[in-house]
Amino acid sequence: MITKVLISGATGDTGRSAVKESLALGLQVRALVRKIDARSDALAALGAEVVVGDILDLNSISAAMKGVDAAYFVYPVAPGQIQATAYFAQAAKENGVQAVLNLSQRSANRESESDSCRDTFLGEEIFNWSGVPVIHLRPTYFLEWLMYPWQLPFLQQGILRMPTGKGRHSPIAAADQGRAIAAILKAPEAHIGKTINLSGPTEMDHEQMAAELSVALGRKIVHQDLPIDEYCASIEAMGVPAYIVQHLRGAMADYHVGRMSGADNNIETLTGRRSMTVGEFAQANIGVLNATAG
Repeated sequence: MITKVLISGATGDTGRSAVKESLALGLQVRALVRKIDARSDALAALGAEVVVGDILDLNSISAAMKGVDAAYFVYPVAPGQIQATAYFAQAAKENGVQAVLNLSQRSANRESESDSCRDTFLGEEIFNWSGVPVIHLRPTYFLEWLMYPWQLPFLQQGILRMPTGKGRHSPIAAADQGRAIAAILKAPEAHIGKTINLSGPTEMDHEQMAAELSVALGRKIVHQDLPIDEYCASIEAMGVPAYIVQHLRGAMADYHVGRMSGADNNIETLTGRRSMTVGEFAQANIGVLNATAG
C-alpha cells in the first residue's frame, strides 16, 4: 500500500502539480527541492514535507528517499541526466521503494540528434536494468512552452513561432500530467513495467493550434514556420542556453518525421477527467498571453 511518496523537481511545472494532486488524493508527500524559497514555501503551505537535496548527489537522494513507498523522477533538459537517473535508481533500490515513476519524453530515442532525447532513452533503460519497479511516462510537448521566454514575446504579438513543418502533436498541460502522476503514485501496481503516453485531447498541426489560440485569446494568431537552423540561431541570439538549443534542433527534426504525433485518452482513463484543450489552457492563462497585445 502506498502512503508516502517522494516528488523530485517539486517546484517545476509537473512537480508542483504532482505535489498538489498527490496531497488531494490523501498521500503524504515529501517534496524534493534544491533550495528554500517562495516556491518551496508554497508547497509546505499545501501540506508537503519539504526537503532540500541535490539529484546529482547519491547520498542526498538516498536520504530523501528513506521511508517513502513510491517516487517520481523528473530531470530538466540539461546535462547530467544519465548520472541523475543512475543515482535515483540506486537510491530507490537501497530503500526498497515499491514504484518509481519516470517522466520521459515522447521523442526519447537513441537515433535522435538531440542529446536530451538520447539521454532520456538511455534513462529508461537504466531504470529497466536496475530492477526497480518502474513506470515510464512519455508526454508530448507541454502547453507551457507557449509561455517560455523565447516563445511568449512572439505569441503576445500574434505569432506562434515554431519550426514544425507538417508535424503534429496533441499539446498537453503540466497540470493534467500532475493529475496522472498522482493517480499512478497512489496505485502503481497495475502499471509497473509499462510505458504510458500522455497527450492532450486533440492531435493537431500548428496552423490548427494557431486557429484555436485565436478564438481563445480573441485576436488573430498566425503560425510562423521557419527552418530549424534559422529558429535555433534566433533563440541562441536571445540567450537560450546552448544545451536547450541543441535539444530543440534535434527534437524539432524528430517532430517533422512524426515522433511527437498521436493522441490518447490516458489522462482521462487514469484520472476520470480529460486533459484540457489548447483553448482552455489559453483562457486559463489569458492575462499572460495577452499581456502586451494591442
